[in-house]
Amino acid sequence: MSDRTPANRFLDAAIDLLHRVRDEEADSVAAAGALLADTVADGGRLFAFGAGHSSLAAQDVVYRAGGLALMNLLAVPGVVGVDVMPATLGSALERVDGLASAVLDASPARAGDALVIVSLSGRNALPVEMAVNARALGMKVIGVTSVAYAAQTTSRHVSGTYLKDHCDLVLDSKIAVGDAELTLDNVPAPFAPASTVVTTALLQAVVATAAATLADRGVEPPLLRSGNVDGGHDWNGRVMDRYADRIFYRR
Repeated sequence: MSDRTPANRFLDAAIDLLHRVRDEEADSVAAAGALLADTVADGGRLFAFGAGHSSLAAQDVVYRAGGLALMNLLAVPGVVGVDVMPATLGSALERVDGLASAVLDASPARAGDALVIVSLSGRNALPVEMAVNARALGMKVIGVTSVAYAAQTTSRHVSGTYLKDHCDLVLDSKIAVGDAELTLDNVPAPFAPASTVVTTALLQAVVATAAATLADRGVEPPLLRSGNVDGGHDWNGRVMDRYADRIFYRR
């Protein structure tokens, strides 16, 4: 079998993107990890948000073995993944003005907390307003997006701005507009998206940096263990009890 199969071409493309974000986003990853560590050490809470498939990366750092127990999902009904029916409703809700404000007002988020917002394009009203309103609330905002979209697409927010324009820190996933890594002469559209692979890796790199940064400061990072190893549930129970006022996914 040729090593240029579609599977290998996709994996090579994903690996190349991971190399790029490793090399080109190193400073931003370090800064984002330090921001999360600062928030934890100062008594703040951590939140992650994403809409549609961008929610997958946000969910990946919540209640995750090996991850920070304090990371909470900021969920927007109807846009968390593709579980809403019809699935196209989620895409429509991303363009609704005012939804982000209603969600933040109903959430436990407050000044001093940190919010990670994942949006591949960063062009829709929901992620833009989420960032604007979160910062107005006194939260620190980390945006994970593809900066290329701001140069090659039109914003759908009334301000004409993108997610990247309203963040304290931006992590660029380097994903090309359209999020499809492969083409073939006999396939009428580009295919094989890599944004979830790359964005998830970026966020896990940030969380790893935050945990190590806390440890370097003499603060035990509030990490979860796998419930499928002996003692894991007991460990997690102790961590959750200790930080009960900063963990919201148990309620």
